[in-house]
Amino acid sequence: MHKLEELNQAAEDPHLWDHQEKARILLQERDSLSQIVTKIQAAEDDVQNTLDFLNLAEDENDIQALEEGERTLVQLDQSLERLRIESLLRHEADTKDAYLEINAGAGGTEAHDWALMLQRMYSRWAEQHPYKVTLIAESVGEEAGINSCTLQIQGHQAYGWLKKESGVHRLVRISPFDSSARRHTSFASVWVYPVVDENFHIQVEDKDVRIDTFRASGAGGQHVNTTDSAIRITHIPTGIVVQCQTQRSQHKNRAQAMAMLKSRLYDVELRKKEEQAQTSHSEKKDIGWGNQIRSYVLHPYQMVKDLRTGVEKGHAQGVLDGDLTPYLEAALAQDV
Repeated sequence: MHKLEELNQAAEDPHLWDHQEKARILLQERDSLSQIVTKIQAAEDDVQNTLDFLNLAEDENDIQALEEGERTLVQLDQSLERLRIESLLRHEADTKDAYLEINAGAGGTEAHDWALMLQRMYSRWAEQHPYKVTLIAESVGEEAGINSCTLQIQGHQAYGWLKKESGVHRLVRISPFDSSARRHTSFASVWVYPVVDENFHIQVEDKDVRIDTFRASGAGGQHVNTTDSAIRITHIPTGIVVQCQTQRSQHKNRAQAMAMLKSRLYDVELRKKEEQAQTSHSEKKDIGWGNQIRSYVLHPYQMVKDLRTGVEKGHAQGVLDGDLTPYLEAALAQDV
């Protein structure tokens, strides 16, 4: 509350808009914090009402009501923990929409199918919250699944919640594509970075980029398959590659791809700052692209285990259906 009061006072400064970028950041932080405070106050009211209900049930020796009230308290405790984590997502980028890229690892059809399963998992999680999910680009596998895809996930704190998902995800299962029903291990890489707008001043020199056109493929690209409307931009100094194929217009795809490139470059700077802020080697490892962060086992038993936090669930199919929040919460709580 004290921080919110400070921000409210700062917002009333008549000279606030003398520096527009500073004003924008301040108001964005104030609005984000105000939403959290409102949710916490509502949760506190719910806790007090539940305690009053329990006291009444105890006076009347109503066992069923007591059990119901205790279950409600457990649910409220979980909600308050989620709000606590949300309140810690205070970096300017945390409030942004997110781009989420998935790339199949080595392994052909099996890896391509795993990448498609991850696309479905993140889409399900996003829709359950609810966030809006848009497929920006997709490259299909030869036999099944996808080689890669880029999703845009839109909603308050989408990047903040997903930012720790970058890394390698491992699947162990009996392959549906193996006639001998053997167990296979597949890998896919996930990369999450914030969507930045025109207020972020990120300079990209023409000499530093290579722009290629190609024919779109995959779901959503059917209407542009007859023209080279899809765009791929390579940032030569960093090797970053982005692509977009969602629009009929090559011009619109180029603008979207350039926006994605600027977002990736901003993310690179964010991660450099994070790495500099870390004090131990073990913490630095989690930032790297090539580090395995989670294992999904479907055979000979079911388990999904996060290798950074130790969070483990036996209902793997539930996780693949979008039940990711316990993993996201644990990773964020460990980070802060």
